[in-house]
Amino acid sequence: MCLVSALLASGLAAVSDRSAAEPSHAIAMHGEPALPADFSHFGYVNPDAPKGGRLALGVVGTFDSLNPFIVQGVAARGLREYVFESLMARGLDEPFTLYGLLADSIDVPDDRSSALFRLRPEARFSDGTPVTPEDVIFSWETLKRFGRPNHRTYYSLVTDVEKVGDDGVRFIFGDSGDREIPLIIGLMPILPKHHYESVDFERSGNLPPVGSGPYVVGRVDRGSLIEYRRNPDYWGRDLPVTRGRFNFDEIRIEFFRNETALHEAFKKGLVDVLPELDPARWATEYSFPAVNDGRVVLDELSSGVPRGMSGLVFNTRRPQFADRRVRQALAMLFDGEWINRTLYHGLFERTVSYFEGSELSARGVPASARERELLAPWSDRVLPQIMDGSYEPPRTDGSGRDRTMLRSALALLGEAGYETSGGVMRHRETGQPLAFEILVATPEQERLALTYATQLKRAGIQASVRQVDSAQFERRRQTYDFDMIQFFWFASLSPGNEQKFYWGGAAAGQEGTRNYMGVADPAVDAMIEALLAARERDDFVDAVRALDRVLMSGSYVIPLFHTRDSWVARWSHIGRPERMPLYGYELDTWWRVQPEAVDGRG
Repeated sequence: MCLVSALLASGLAAVSDRSAAEPSHAIAMHGEPALPADFSHFGYVNPDAPKGGRLALGVVGTFDSLNPFIVQGVAARGLREYVFESLMARGLDEPFTLYGLLADSIDVPDDRSSALFRLRPEARFSDGTPVTPEDVIFSWETLKRFGRPNHRTYYSLVTDVEKVGDDGVRFIFGDSGDREIPLIIGLMPILPKHHYESVDFERSGNLPPVGSGPYVVGRVDRGSLIEYRRNPDYWGRDLPVTRGRFNFDEIRIEFFRNETALHEAFKKGLVDVLPELDPARWATEYSFPAVNDGRVVLDELSSGVPRGMSGLVFNTRRPQFADRRVRQALAMLFDGEWINRTLYHGLFERTVSYFEGSELSARGVPASARERELLAPWSDRVLPQIMDGSYEPPRTDGSGRDRTMLRSALALLGEAGYETSGGVMRHRETGQPLAFEILVATPEQERLALTYATQLKRAGIQASVRQVDSAQFERRRQTYDFDMIQFFWFASLSPGNEQKFYWGGAAAGQEGTRNYMGVADPAVDAMIEALLAARERDDFVDAVRALDRVLMSGSYVIPLFHTRDSWVARWSHIGRPERMPLYGYELDTWWRVQPEAVDGRG
């Protein structure tokens, strides 16, 4: 009887220790938050920035939905950023740290098996109703069942949710070992239960959105324009995480059919700020009068984040791309040196790593002892030159007709069972030509794709190029109805659960994810689990580099290019802070230099 009592007492003590936690104003993925509980504002904002005026933005594309959390439809830009808030807000000067927003505090035990959020009593939705624990629980349940695939994946890791008192919600994560989950829940958008509970959420794209954020939706011209107007009763205007941000009275986003039309609108002053991704346009088309007389400012803004992966994506669900040797050969036939010089004025640098330009990149770095330990069960998945850090992408002589590279590519195709017959590359056994379609949505993508298709003809490979409108492109991309597309994956200094959404095996068979290449590799899944389980930054970096090596070795994309800085043009009546955050420029910290009443222009 004494033994039983002792065991029970021991078990209860273990549970108590596991659930013990101290409330904190912030949580960091690794280490401690940089800012104390009494911080007044983020270091990359101007806390005295003037309020008022309009910010006019432009994007290429269209939209047909006002719900950014569902698969159906294409949601308007800005809804998530301006209308809906999360329990916590990300600090952009740290790899991954969250500070209280709707929630005043977070309590997590050392093993991060649960998280208790306490809501601020003043938190309100735009219709004046308070944000309650019931809204938080409803949001979790709704997004887990009906949200986009990333929401369904992340929020399914929660094993239980309970209301704690009048202002608390505790999420239970069990023994998953995933230390990022409390932060993922901290970034969960919070929906008003009373607004969304009586509708079919999966088809709620026409429902006017209601959130707790600083703006409400104003004018909407479906497909072409959306306006966000500052909520004069915004509950969170004086919080440390919002001070110096959301400075415009109105944000207008207009949708354009192509980049040329958007650029012309900017030159006419119809758009205030224009990020530029095309080096040819940056080099040749920003010498108009407003630039020369100082009314338009050209900024080259740096950041400390990985450059991400921009590439031509092989859909390995297609049989012609199933063999890695074929993908490697097709990458060798991409003359990056000639393309960079001819199409992009030599302003780009070639991308290699999925975490290019950061400490997380495996480019040029030999694998550490810990990486080798992680990769030991998957030694056949990593190329030796990638393991020892000597790998560089195939580099041509820049002539556009590199015969040595062509011979090497043909040799690889021969090993994969292909040969040239009558000027056409065919499979020896089936006689099937090596052919595929490159799906594009913009003239810039089309220009690159046509250039590459021309290069492939020298090897007898037929690549056709098909341009579709942005809505059709998005639908085909979400359903993986393509052979090859161009895509860019953003990378942060703290990659986490989104890596499952990008290249996890489960995501490969689920529509709507960003695993466009169809990666289904247990080695990739194992490295993702290792980075999620890491407690110390050094172990985390090793795990991410190991993942990088597996992805690079898979030849899932033809890596394209990146720039060291972000190119941004802005009219001089738009001001910005002098210092950029670690993650690069953030428009919600900018302001109108001479605020003016919204005049209904346009």
